[in-house]
Amino acid sequence: MVQSPNTPTILYITNPMCAWCYGFTYVVRRLAALWQGRLQVQVQLGNLQAYNTQPLKRQERERLATNWHWVQQRTHLPFDFRYFLKIEQVFATEPACRALLCMRLLRPVLTLEVLRAMHSAFFAEGQDLNDTKVLVNIAALFGVSENLFLALFESEEIMQQLDDEFESVAALGATNFPSIYLRTRQGTELISKGFCQLVELENRLLERLK
Repeated sequence: MVQSPNTPTILYITNPMCAWCYGFTYVVRRLAALWQGRLQVQVQLGNLQAYNTQPLKRQERERLATNWHWVQQRTHLPFDFRYFLKIEQVFATEPACRALLCMRLLRPVLTLEVLRAMHSAFFAEGQDLNDTKVLVNIAALFGVSENLFLALFESEEIMQQLDDEFESVAALGATNFPSIYLRTRQGTELISKGFCQLVELENRLLERLK
């Protein structure tokens, strides 16, 4: 089914290293499938400690680990908690965000699938999304060659585009990840802040689209 220019759009504000987004991406993927042709989904990247350079402090590791446990309890998704044994671990999300932005440009239809793959690599398999080799391998799963991926990933243009996206998302007022905004001819409005189940998200959409 071909979508018309007037088809409503949801903006999925997310981050590849956001634990609640890991759980929520499954909800958004299901929504996109069920509403195919009636709703467009656009993935937008939010700044979650993107440019952090300092290793996590003990209290920060404990807080992050607790957050992961909450997500696991709510979603029953697998987590590799060995991440928190790395004392010098730096939690910085810019490389992962930049990689997803590259893939959104190269494989736009598969953006949610790439995001799912990145979530799984980081949270379930314990892979380091700050490692360019890991990002290259994820890109390869979707038919993107190393040379093509790196040419875009390492360009100044993509870095600037990511900064611009961080700013535009912040201008929306999106400070919680995940968040869902609905964009129609009447404008853009927040309909979900934080994790929720599919039925709740659909009810909110239906209410707004009456």
